[in-house]
Amino acid sequence: MTVASQPGGALYLGYLVLFGLGALLCFVSLPGARRVEDRDTRIGLAALLVISGAWATSHFGYLAAPTARLQHGFYLFGLVVGLGAVGPWLYFCSAYTGRTLHRDRRIRWAAALTYLSIVSIKLTNPLHQLYYVTEPASTPFPHLQITHQPIHWIVMGLAYSLATIGFFMLFELFYKTDYDVTPLAGLVALTALPIGLDVAGSVSPFVLELTYSPLGVAAFAAGVMFVYADQFRTLQIAGGGNDPVVILDDDDTVREANRESRELFSQLEGENAIGQPLHTVLPKIAEVAVEDRPVIERRTGGATRYYQVSSNPFAAGQAEIGRVLTFADVTERERYRRELERQNERLDTFASMISHDLRNPLSVAKGNLDLVRAETDHEDLETVAGALDRMNDLIEDVLRLARQGQPIDETEPVGLEAIAERSWEMVESVDTELVVGDTAEIEADPDRLQQLLENLFRNSVEHGGDDVTVSVGTLDRGGFYVEDDGPGIPEDIRGEVFGSGFTTDEEGTGFGLAIVEEIVEAHGWAIRATEGREGGARFEINI
Repeated sequence: MTVASQPGGALYLGYLVLFGLGALLCFVSLPGARRVEDRDTRIGLAALLVISGAWATSHFGYLAAPTARLQHGFYLFGLVVGLGAVGPWLYFCSAYTGRTLHRDRRIRWAAALTYLSIVSIKLTNPLHQLYYVTEPASTPFPHLQITHQPIHWIVMGLAYSLATIGFFMLFELFYKTDYDVTPLAGLVALTALPIGLDVAGSVSPFVLELTYSPLGVAAFAAGVMFVYADQFRTLQIAGGGNDPVVILDDDDTVREANRESRELFSQLEGENAIGQPLHTVLPKIAEVAVEDRPVIERRTGGATRYYQVSSNPFAAGQAEIGRVLTFADVTERERYRRELERQNERLDTFASMISHDLRNPLSVAKGNLDLVRAETDHEDLETVAGALDRMNDLIEDVLRLARQGQPIDETEPVGLEAIAERSWEMVESVDTELVVGDTAEIEADPDRLQQLLENLFRNSVEHGGDDVTVSVGTLDRGGFYVEDDGPGIPEDIRGEVFGSGFTTDEEGTGFGLAIVEEIVEAHGWAIRATEGREGGARFEINI
């Protein structure tokens, strides 16, 4: 007598085929998960497929095992594995919809502790039988019947409540997008249909009291991996954010454009734009999209706004099948940058004007002073000469301060050792010594970096004496330092030393360290004054 001809044999075979096919679909879909570009989404989906496949396999083993002991073992394995599917499901939903809940360590720890607590109850069920009881049954076919106890339904309620959060994330994304998401919404809804079989199993003798969720996951996986893969990837890229997004294929043909991009570019309105080359629909964007993150200007709502264009490859596995253009609104940043440029231009003009207007009478005064000194020798004349020299130094420092803070457009790799030695040659010293330790290449403007080092070296020589030793080296966390073995900087004034005009030397202008800070900030670095290893001054520049 064949299995199919036995009582309930056809239904038995149907169950085997159902769960066997579910496991097969989950495992066969795994390679397709590589087509998901986002790493977190890929991890969540792959974990969901593996666990659901193992879960369906456990049900297949439960039905196919020849002895009650093996059937019970497969069922218990499925209980442990199945509960673990909730985590990857929520991980996948959070990542796919652009959230970061799956990265929250507190949530991860809470999930792990909850999982282990429930698993401990399941594994010890043979001792207390508070989760389920087993007995042989002949309806609808011979099998080890599982009768769930109240704790099972409490756990199932918790699991389905958590799974519902994932459904909410997905359907919120579907609601926000203006794409046709009917197929994807249908696939997601399909994962919830097995809940009906779960309930039926508790009331009907012809439906086994199992958890049918892996079948829903298998159907979802088959759909998104083999049928609606493009819609699945496109929705994640363009449907979740607020930035304008245009999706192109590998021939730069427009394939998708979200609502925000159509509002920004009227040329994308209607269906005519889809399927057209980018250079036909948006010729100016096609020109600048090949540049490195260009900024474009658009008039919207009667105001000028600025958008930074990012072009990122759109891949399926290892093959690049197109690219995604994202237009990030950088209006505030661009306005600030342009205003800063205007201020710097005005400051440079002002400084140059002051320099010209002061240098002319200063040159006249020095010329007349030289004539007087040639005719007479008076100590007051030396005082006047010193004052005129100091005024000249002030003019030079004001000009330097105005210009060093301007934004840096281009940088290049600069060897710290070479530029430190070159800067040291420009500093007047007697018995001082420069010691260069571990060095590296720094991405910087060479001229401004040399000015920075010269000012720090002069500061050490002026405050440390003629026999000071100055050291230069790199920081472990990235950056470099300049320190000396002089008297150092008192802790209570370290926060003031970078202020314009601040000095403890009557002969100094107080602009040297202010210029250093301007150069540092122009590079986007940070500087702090601290105590050196031998008690001297130490300046750390963090890159």
